[in-house]
Amino acid sequence: MLAAFTFNTAENLPIGLLELISGSLRVSVSAVGLLVTGYGVTVALASLPLAHVTRTVPRRHVLTGLLAALVVSSVVAALAASYWLLLVTRVLTALAQALFWAVMGPVAVGLFAPEVQGRVVGVLSVAGSLALVLGVPAGTWLGRQSDWQVPVAVPAALGLVSLVTIAVLLPTSPPEEEPAAYATSPDALRFGTVLAAGTLSATGAFAGYTYIVKFLGDVSGFSPSTVSLLLVVLGVACLTGVSVTGAWLDRFPHAAPATAVATQAVGMLGLYAGGTHPVAAVVFLVLMGGALGPVFMVTQNAMLHCPPGRTDIALAANSGACNAGIAAGAALGALVLPLTGVRGTFLAGGLLTVGGCAVLLGGRLLPGGHLDARAARSVDDPRAGRT
Repeated sequence: MLAAFTFNTAENLPIGLLELISGSLRVSVSAVGLLVTGYGVTVALASLPLAHVTRTVPRRHVLTGLLAALVVSSVVAALAASYWLLLVTRVLTALAQALFWAVMGPVAVGLFAPEVQGRVVGVLSVAGSLALVLGVPAGTWLGRQSDWQVPVAVPAALGLVSLVTIAVLLPTSPPEEEPAAYATSPDALRFGTVLAAGTLSATGAFAGYTYIVKFLGDVSGFSPSTVSLLLVVLGVACLTGVSVTGAWLDRFPHAAPATAVATQAVGMLGLYAGGTHPVAAVVFLVLMGGALGPVFMVTQNAMLHCPPGRTDIALAANSGACNAGIAAGAALGALVLPLTGVRGTFLAGGLLTVGGCAVLLGGRLLPGGHLDARAARSVDDPRAGRT
């Protein structure tokens, strides 16, 4: 949980430190923004290849190496006197995070009984969501009280704690022999539909979410101070959604992706249709925020249930697809914005998310789209054997 929180905080810290880094390194704000965009693109491209290359390395060694990379890159980033050195450290951190999300899930889940697998994924997702609700705001405040280098260095200390803990306590075993190395109920059709739906949902979400501040100000008419408060509300909604979903994930693993994606679609299309009314805007903002975290979480959980091969490779594919969707969504929003205005970005994003719902529904209706009784028992019945 601490490592997940630290990686997500490190990833998003530049969002709150844009102007401080820009002034200190004498580069444009848009150039600093590329530190975030380039990070996501690196994760999207590197997740699957890195997971494949390290598939035979014991996970204790992989995780300690990834956390060591996080510690070193954070220290060098804090000492960076040039934009290009800071960019290089961001790429190193992104490469570590690309593999971290592929390895972390099977390792953590494998330490617990199968009947609580969803709750384990849930608490890891809560830790990741806390980075946006707590980590980035705290880092932004700390940067304003001191300088941007101070919050950038903090992940090094947190990562070191995680590194030592994992190095000392995590068992060493061949990856293929770990309890969660393979899916509980392999289903190639479900794997494909969940992966496609998750990618469409990520693309749709960030087509609109990238421009949420402009939407709340220009369309809903909120003041800048109120918009800042609403961003906190959105973060709390995301954290709440992840917590609630995690509590129910073990009981309804098959229905969770459709529920999360449908909730996101309702929130985004509701903002498009009713966002001019402040009360409606807040309601649909909460719905959208409450789905953003769970959508990724339930697709990650599905990657532990249904892939036809190794779960770490499936998780890497899902993480890469999600990050590709985030980058594509931001780019789509940039294309739609001058043509239709900021409301149009939420319409486009909502329709893409509806497409994700349609993919999931289609997968359920096709032959073989439902879990058979034996597979369902292996997911939901703690007494059933692993398939």
